[in-house]
Amino acid sequence: MKTPRVAMLVAVPTAAGDARMALIVERIRRIPPGSVRAYSDIDPEAPRLVGRVLATTHQELPWFRVIHADGSIPKGERQRRLLAKEGVPMRGDRVDIRLARLPRSDRSLTAGPGSQRKSPPR
Repeated sequence: MKTPRVAMLVAVPTAAGDARMALIVERIRRIPPGSVRAYSDIDPEAPRLVGRVLATTHQELPWFRVIHADGSIPKGERQRRLLAKEGVPMRGDRVDIRLARLPRSDRSLTAGPGSQRKSPPR
């Protein structure tokens, strides 16, 4: 029995999409050695797009500095070794996100305009 053919939808890049992806690349490039960013720090509205950009780009990026918001390391032991080599603090098998993430005021250097999450009023 033949497997039925399935149509695949492929997103066609738009100028806005290209600009957003370029901004993601720039934000990843700006992550300093010894620090990390969560996918959601790089683009709070589209963290999965950050993963897609990392998976499909041919540019040299510090990909290993991008982790999950809970400190888990998506690419396993290779990524963990690269982070440890830069002195990123660990807590068990995860990055100690409280120590490795830049303070909120410094995150704006990589987040870009309009992408900061608003804190609830006190």
